[in-house]
Amino acid sequence: MLQLTTDERRALRARAHGLNPVVSISQNGLSEAVLKEIDNSLNSHELIKIRVYGDDRELRDGYLTQICDTLVAAPVQHIGKLLVVFRPSEKLAKQAASKSGNRKTEPRRTKRSFQGSKQKD
Repeated sequence: MLQLTTDERRALRARAHGLNPVVSISQNGLSEAVLKEIDNSLNSHELIKIRVYGDDRELRDGYLTQICDTLVAAPVQHIGKLLVVFRPSEKLAKQAASKSGNRKTEPRRTKRSFQGSKQKD
């Protein structure tokens, strides 16, 4: 199970606020097919919401722990019947690294550099 700092967890909760659940766990429980779907969703999105249909809070806590242990993910939030799970994606990390590596940056201009470039009339 991945561990998150309080600040990381807070930022991920804020990111997850507008997300819709992508996986549902129904009366059949946490099957291999559901775990595989959660794994695929984490690979695609990194941060996902999972809806659990059932009234037993302890069972939902167990699902969250099992998901995070099995898929090496971090629990972000358990609120009501929604579970929020995060796992950094290697594919998305590589894409971000390649995008930032290709970008040429210019030195930042300060107010002084703009003032010096003004033409006097």
